[in-house]
Amino acid sequence: MSRFITASEFRAVAGEVPRLEVMDVVRGAAFVGALLLAWITLRPFEDLSNMQIGDVTMGNEMPTYMTFGGFAALTFVLAMRENAAGLKTLLTPAFVLFIGWLLVTIALSFDTSTSIRRFSLTVCVVTVAASLPLLAKSQHEMMRWFSIAALVLLAACFVGILLVPHLSIHLATDLQEPGLAGNWRGSFGHKNMAAGVMAMLLFFGIYFIRAGGWISGIAVIGLALLFLLYSAGKSSLTLCFAVLLLTSLTTIVRSLWARAIMLLTPLLLLNLFSVGTTMSDTLSEIAKLLPLDASFTGRIDIWNFALQSLKDRIITGYGFAAFWGSDAIQNLPEGKEWAGYASHSHNGYLDTALGMGVPGLILLVVAVVIMPLRNFQSADVGGNNGPLTLLFLRIWLFGLYLSSMESFFLDRADPLWFTFLIAMFGLHYLARFKARA
Repeated sequence: MSRFITASEFRAVAGEVPRLEVMDVVRGAAFVGALLLAWITLRPFEDLSNMQIGDVTMGNEMPTYMTFGGFAALTFVLAMRENAAGLKTLLTPAFVLFIGWLLVTIALSFDTSTSIRRFSLTVCVVTVAASLPLLAKSQHEMMRWFSIAALVLLAACFVGILLVPHLSIHLATDLQEPGLAGNWRGSFGHKNMAAGVMAMLLFFGIYFIRAGGWISGIAVIGLALLFLLYSAGKSSLTLCFAVLLLTSLTTIVRSLWARAIMLLTPLLLLNLFSVGTTMSDTLSEIAKLLPLDASFTGRIDIWNFALQSLKDRIITGYGFAAFWGSDAIQNLPEGKEWAGYASHSHNGYLDTALGMGVPGLILLVVAVVIMPLRNFQSADVGGNNGPLTLLFLRIWLFGLYLSSMESFFLDRADPLWFTFLIAMFGLHYLARFKARA
């Protein structure tokens, strides 16, 4: 056989190089672009002084639907091209049953058109989040993409503080919650969302350092911590340190049941001494003895209203995302008019029950609480116990805890929900496939 390649073979080999480089750029751009779309959104730095008080739909604008739809198609095709086997593993009983019940609640929704419209965006967001972890060919590549997105987000927030502070910091002229004046919110619409994302960025920064990205890691930790402090996100900061402590103990506590008790007991307590106090006088009395505000800044009224409303449709709920801001809230008694303008109950588990009934809440707990913990255990035992797995565990656990105070489960393109989804799907894949170094 000849030792020399033919001209046609040379052209084929030479042509393969730019094709590979182009696909690498496409994968990286899709990954970073999707993250920035969810984190910064298409409408950053909103003017809260001109916000319509009755407008609580948030996220149903046509450009958002179209952009996420485009990213869903792109990332799904790229994931199928590189890791079709990974996508097939998502057909687990927990996910299938949860989606099946969700479709039932849409069919029985109090406002079917609203449920269908919001569900369509949720599907696109979930598709993007499920596809992103499969785009990177190595952990190093994923770390680099995450660091680029994190630094761009932080740069946008700090540039906003410097150049347009009236659109990046809460003001006394804000129509809603003027008492937050002075708290940083950056490109986000509320300081609580900004604080939650910044806490997650702290986990990213620690991951970058452990994965070898010292410069980006230190920069992300320093900037995110500074922003978190000035946002006055006390709950997010406290939960962040609690998560760091508990997840660090997983190197000592090895059994699944011991880890479940250690990681999920705080979640149970958070809900018992918040929403639970509205259902039990005993819990309410105990909560009064705690050295903190168990109502999380006066949320007792909204929890009571949500629980009373849930009693009327406890099995099916009001339909997916069809309670707050819909015609389901009407004929309000005197003193309850605020409920017509509320966008959520400040508790993701309670809002899930309002939309999908108690069966939906149970299925949600199985899909996003129990299964990810089992996936972490499988990944750890199977040898995927590196910095990436610990990052996903921390984001997932922080999301569970924060959902006891905020409501972002299934909330379409919410930045916290999107980041939580990436962590949850990441644990799913790491439990089934060996990550490349």
